[in-house]
Amino acid sequence: MTDAQRPQIAVNLPPEQEIGVFADFAAVWHNPTSFVIDFLSLVAPPTEQLGPDGEAVPVVSARVATRVRLPAEQIFRVIAALQEQADQWLAQSGKEEPPEGWFPVG
Repeated sequence: MTDAQRPQIAVNLPPEQEIGVFADFAAVWHNPTSFVIDFLSLVAPPTEQLGPDGEAVPVVSARVATRVRLPAEQIFRVIAALQEQADQWLAQSGKEEPPEGWFPVG
């Protein structure tokens, strides 16, 4: 099948979704048939709770702003598209990738 023969997708975005959903970060997990991306928004400042070893651990309260489920076979195209867009953004903005261990609160 050539590119000309591939079905084209006409994307329609409902007006109520044009603004989008803000998220501070995302959690990604999977099951045998799909990948799930939970986009999370912080709902309160971090608090400290005791961890299993008795030491204080910062805990960030977050709520799922939206959940996206993708067929497992589709995730690789999504990864490639995200990488392509991220590379373009880095080149256009002149910024660098965040350092290892970056987290939206601190």
